[in-house]
Amino acid sequence: MTTQTRANHLRNISIIARVDHGKTTLVDHLLRQAGTFASHQKLDDRVMDSGDLERERGITILAKNTSVRVNDTKINIVDTPGHADFGGEVERIMGMVDGCLLLVDAAEGPLPQTRFVLKKALAQGKRIVLVINKVDRPDARIDEVVNMTYDLFLDLDANEEQIDFPIIFSCAGAGWCTPNRADVDALVSGEKTGNLMPLFETVLKTVPGPEVKEGAELQMLISNLSYSEYVGRLAIGRITQGIGKRNQRVTRRAENKDFPFNITRCYVYEGLKMVEVETIEAGDIGVVAGSEEVEIGDTVTAGDNVPALPRIVVEKPTLGMIFSVNTSPLSGKEGEAIQSRKFRERLMKEVRTNVAIRFEETAQSDQFRILGRGELQFAILIEQMRREGFEFMIGKPTVLYQTDESGGRTEPMERAVLDMPETATGDVTAMFQQRKGILTKYEGGGTSGSGMGRVRLEFDIPTRGLLGIRSRFLTATRGEGLFSTILLGYGPHQGSLPHRNNGALISDRTGETVEYALLTLEERGVLFLGPQIPVYEGMIIGENSKDNDMNVNPCKEKKLTNIRSAGAEFLVTLAGIRKMSLEQCIEWIDEDEWIEVTPKSIRLRKKVLQQNLRSVKREDRIS
Repeated sequence: MTTQTRANHLRNISIIARVDHGKTTLVDHLLRQAGTFASHQKLDDRVMDSGDLERERGITILAKNTSVRVNDTKINIVDTPGHADFGGEVERIMGMVDGCLLLVDAAEGPLPQTRFVLKKALAQGKRIVLVINKVDRPDARIDEVVNMTYDLFLDLDANEEQIDFPIIFSCAGAGWCTPNRADVDALVSGEKTGNLMPLFETVLKTVPGPEVKEGAELQMLISNLSYSEYVGRLAIGRITQGIGKRNQRVTRRAENKDFPFNITRCYVYEGLKMVEVETIEAGDIGVVAGSEEVEIGDTVTAGDNVPALPRIVVEKPTLGMIFSVNTSPLSGKEGEAIQSRKFRERLMKEVRTNVAIRFEETAQSDQFRILGRGELQFAILIEQMRREGFEFMIGKPTVLYQTDESGGRTEPMERAVLDMPETATGDVTAMFQQRKGILTKYEGGGTSGSGMGRVRLEFDIPTRGLLGIRSRFLTATRGEGLFSTILLGYGPHQGSLPHRNNGALISDRTGETVEYALLTLEERGVLFLGPQIPVYEGMIIGENSKDNDMNVNPCKEKKLTNIRSAGAEFLVTLAGIRKMSLEQCIEWIDEDEWIEVTPKSIRLRKKVLQQNLRSVKREDRIS
């Protein structure tokens, strides 16, 4: 006989926030003030952003777990990504929690990526605590942002219980918060002091303890994976019922088959560490070892009568990209030139741990197609593999089209919300309209700390139009613009979009670039490489000023003579070189080109290297 109860000594929450709204900083201070760390312990900032890429880019990429203890209650906290490209991370952890902290910047307000994650939380009936963060900003508009958040809840069809959310005003960087709007000014000025205890108290009061079945056998949905060198693959998830024990015989229920195994280790989260325990209980977020084949979405059960839980469902990918074994003449010089079998295994490993990524075979045995949610998601995967020492090539990203009921072609559409200085409005509007963006909203925002007027624009634009536009937007706004997107769904095909109108400058031989040769090529276009760089036939060294490709010799040296003339030996230097980042390369390449990625270099090349086998005419190479 089983009975339904709540484990009131537990709380499971996640933190929802757009990139740079202070989510990871808030977790830092929650851990400090809950006494998770010893007083003498040295702490790094942003302890939850454990990966190098997360720290460098200032974003959360992977969902991670931690816990704090407040009196007799354990609060499990899941730090979720704030970027829509990592939506798979968000969707898979929502089943682990019962409530969410919605963190909103007091100046910027709720942005599309906040909306994306909040929509998932409300659809699953999660209780929300609104945290208005960065109330100390000089351009904060607290009351207006609160009203904007209420409008967002109404727009997302929140029920009456969800829309009756408590509001906390905080400054995560200083480690204080208050539920009273009237106390904000005194706390900001330093007249009063505060801490984060009001937030802990609000979470305990608002978010219910997890529902559990007493007397039931073990049932655990796997939402995340990790790996230990000592015990192998670790399965992380919430125990919905029953108790898991060390050495217990259990069953892993996959999509089509059951696989029995023994639990060799059990862990729970205490602070940032996984602590080994003998048992894991219902309601808690636990970790089990014992199965090397476990995948996200599997259910671990004890007993044949315990059913599998519904598998985690994520939205379908919108972009595809070809990953290929490196076939360039410089292969293996700067990293590991991997064979197709090992390359496939590495990509499959990524697919198993990231439910938002799909894998497809191609007609070529050394090329594989990866499907994902966005340009940033691909860039992160490429950078991770590059840092692992791999060499490989990637092609131009392509949009995944669909067909509607009448047979018409449809493509993914996104809403881009742009917050920027008013002076950049004209340039940015022209940039988005060239890419079939339709302006749907224009708001005169507040003023920034420098007193400059800011505006907020909303565009509905094809996903194709967003490829590579982020760097151009930052240039147009001089680094002061904020760029957020959310997938709207599929709409009618918008026709052809302007891409690169210029051809490429292509090396016609193998060798090393020479400054004298590059000086003679400067008038032909924009160079991507400086002198003394290894090149090979078919490698792209710059952008032609005309629409056709041009094969050139970047290795030509000046002929030496014993005749000197006045002024012939004066110093001549290159006017400028365009250093191409990975994201810029992804935007720049055409269908007949590869990006060669190594641990030390990013090169551009033609798919066909021999110049006598490829045409330089644009109409011949671009269909």
